[in-house]
Amino acid sequence: MANTPSSSADINDWRPEDEQFWEGSGKKVAYRNLWISVPALLCGFAVWGMWGIITVQMLNLGFPFTQAELFTLTAIAGISGATMRIPASFLIRLAGGRNTIFLTTAMLLAPAIGTGIVLQHKEWPLWAFQLMALWSGVGGGNFASSMSNISTFFPKRLQGTALGLNAGLGNFGVTTMQIVIPLMMTVGILGGLGGEPMTLLKDSGWIFGKIKAGTPTYIQNAGFTWMLTLVPLALLCWFGMNNLKTISPDTGHPVTAFAKITYLYTLAFVPSILGLYLYLPAPTGLGLISMWVAIPLDIVSALLVMKLAAFGAMKENVAKQFLIFGNKHTWSMTALYIVTFGSFIGFSMALPLSITVIFGISHVTDANGVLQHVLKNPNAPSAFTYAWIGPFVGAAVRPIGGWISDKLGGSIVTQVISVVMVIASAAVGYVMMQAYGSATPEEYFPAFLSLFIVLFFASGIGNGSTFRTIGVIFDRQQAGPVLGWTSAIAAYGAFIAPVVIGNQIKAGTPQLAMYGFAIFYALCLVLNWWFYLRAGSEIKNP
Repeated sequence: MANTPSSSADINDWRPEDEQFWEGSGKKVAYRNLWISVPALLCGFAVWGMWGIITVQMLNLGFPFTQAELFTLTAIAGISGATMRIPASFLIRLAGGRNTIFLTTAMLLAPAIGTGIVLQHKEWPLWAFQLMALWSGVGGGNFASSMSNISTFFPKRLQGTALGLNAGLGNFGVTTMQIVIPLMMTVGILGGLGGEPMTLLKDSGWIFGKIKAGTPTYIQNAGFTWMLTLVPLALLCWFGMNNLKTISPDTGHPVTAFAKITYLYTLAFVPSILGLYLYLPAPTGLGLISMWVAIPLDIVSALLVMKLAAFGAMKENVAKQFLIFGNKHTWSMTALYIVTFGSFIGFSMALPLSITVIFGISHVTDANGVLQHVLKNPNAPSAFTYAWIGPFVGAAVRPIGGWISDKLGGSIVTQVISVVMVIASAAVGYVMMQAYGSATPEEYFPAFLSLFIVLFFASGIGNGSTFRTIGVIFDRQQAGPVLGWTSAIAAYGAFIAPVVIGNQIKAGTPQLAMYGFAIFYALCLVLNWWFYLRAGSEIKNP
């Protein structure tokens, strides 16, 4: 070996399928990279998903925006993070694992600090908050590069377990954020440098219960909190992780690698901004296209930008990775991963504000027989107290999903959880309909929360099973880009779910959103059976 795995940041010889190599030094290096990757990915999820919590507190503090405008903030963060995953899925081959994870973790400081600044100014225009939500998408993009990186370190027999641990523990960033942010809003963590508190106009809450109106609140800490962890984490990534030269032979000097990453990430903002400008209503955008046009436009634009803007050795590497699009299994696994991760991140983004809007208001019929949604519900459950539970369950069981799939096969596990999600989604839609027509909606909250926990549980198991299936179907060169691509497309769930649920709540029919998701799950259940479970399937993967 030119380098022993433990002696250099760049490893020239990596043979995880060689049992002697793996047991000798490979395992130690692989797990070291995994355990550093996990907290870095956790912070990425926290920064990406924080707008789901921030919007609820903006509502409680009386920021001058409508509920629909607040839903756009979570949607913007969602579409930005999804788009960033498209170039991120190619970064490991182009720039190396250590270089990529270090820089993309350090990049999170910008939206964290920027968000802390804008949240101190109620009077600032909506576009300032939307810009920070867009920038937070960097955290969403990090998942694709992180998973692509970890997949290269482990043998096929451990892919489900390794990827399940990285993704599952990384996904705890959603739960961590939903618990930590409400807590940190109660204290001035940076003293005079952190700005002045605002006063709650409505009851808020945290993991242990309600926080009464009139309480001073440091909403800016939703961003500033992450500064305390990102700096040491970035240093840990730099000094503890490795570049595998067998996977990333042409990274060049670290400065060159950083330039590639920055260049592609910057380009990824272009299609996001274009799509959002065409989609969002005035005054932010033109409101010319629907979400279902904006998403394909965004995806195609991002791919075109990558292909046309690549140059030199980068162009050749991008071309090689585009070969995954000629494989039909890339597309089938993309659909199946939308079912699992798309649901997990979409519901994580939409759930806090959904709880606040559906259960925080008493829905009563006026003298003319028209249902009104304006009266404050004194018995409303706090989103901050309960919204974290579902993402916690989904993240906790993801490694279990990978482990079970290593034993039983990924596709059979995916089939079972798809059935569960069809039933649970339809059921939660019915409960939402009942609650949104009730003067005492809190009566339906236990059923609502329980069914969402079932959805998160099933999606968490499925996250592990679908990634395990990808590790079986594709070779080592293609598995990383496919993992990144499928995670990128599924991440659009963070855009779709807040928009669909928000629009249906506005229309007075929140149940239709969940019924629509149930139909999609049923279609993907058939797709999974056709490609991987039926008697004549090309790839048998139970």
